[in-house]
Amino acid sequence: MVQRVMIIAGEASGDLHGAGVVRELKRLSPAVDVYGVGGDKMKREGMDIIYHIRELGFMGFMEVLKHLPFIKTMEYTLEQIVKFKKPDVLLLIDYPGFNLRFARVAKRYGVKIVFYISPQVWAWHRSRVKKIRLLVDKMLVIFPFEAAFYRAEGIDAEFVGHPLLEVLEAKLDRKNFCRRFSLDEQKPIVALLPGSRKQEIDSIFPEMLSAARMISLQNDAQIVVGVAPTLEEEYFRTLYNIKDIHFIKGLTYEVMANADFAFVTSGTATLETACFGTPMFVVYKTSWLTYVIGRVLVHVKNIGLVNIVAGKKIVPEFIQYKAHAKNMTKQAMKLLHDGRRLAEMKAELSNVKVLLGTVGASRRVAERVLQMK
Repeated sequence: MVQRVMIIAGEASGDLHGAGVVRELKRLSPAVDVYGVGGDKMKREGMDIIYHIRELGFMGFMEVLKHLPFIKTMEYTLEQIVKFKKPDVLLLIDYPGFNLRFARVAKRYGVKIVFYISPQVWAWHRSRVKKIRLLVDKMLVIFPFEAAFYRAEGIDAEFVGHPLLEVLEAKLDRKNFCRRFSLDEQKPIVALLPGSRKQEIDSIFPEMLSAARMISLQNDAQIVVGVAPTLEEEYFRTLYNIKDIHFIKGLTYEVMANADFAFVTSGTATLETACFGTPMFVVYKTSWLTYVIGRVLVHVKNIGLVNIVAGKKIVPEFIQYKAHAKNMTKQAMKLLHDGRRLAEMKAELSNVKVLLGTVGASRRVAERVLQMK
């Protein structure tokens, strides 16, 4: 029987989804010892934290290079824990750069390795498939097409459903949402979801905001910005003229659920917005060098997760040079005045939620982990 489980989740999303797994592990096997790398959410569910995710908040080549001594120390420490504490299972949650490298270390000690929330090898970095085949005993994936992809590569993979379904909840209905934030319940709401990374926001938000203002003038709409919990409103206030804007922090799901239309930065937020059935445009803009490199390395037709999961383009994507306010405004006005097209988009978005499986991903992951020995 599995008695010791080591988990490595290196980012905030990993902490959120890992917390559900820790909770279910403790529920299914109260005596199980769970330890590793995570955050406050995992700690609250009963995991012993060796390294906290706040220590790992660096991105990009130069940042990684600067923190290389810390990374090496962390790898050495975790190896000693594997060596002397001997976990029965190592559960790796996303964070592929570090996790696949550490999987090689853990494999030397005969530890069973489970990977939950796959790296997007179907989009880019396919060289990782070979590593996964050699090192990972079981892949637990959150998109149905990923299971087929890995099985075709000779890797044991199982679709467990998407953990988002466990946390997707808007606690305020339209009436209470509008009352709380001084909005007119009868007027349309245009939401802007610019993400949480300042570098991306600086490129994307000005065009989103300009488009939303033009739509507001033509449709008498209200503009709401969903501010990520890691950002401050002041960041937006010092950079943009925001007299006519409602900033709402930490209630992103309420913003998604109560908007009539949304501009959403490419990423998981497109999937979350889809689950609330809110019509949207996917927007992404970066430096030209990054864009050109991405075009060479990324092997998918669409970049929005909502479209990737759907297997076709169900919402428009405005990428790089197409992501300018006049273009987005023109297309948005066409959509908002086409009742049939709006209804079709909402129906397609509902189907995306169905494709994500059923609630209970965390429990299914915990069950598979406990069955590994």
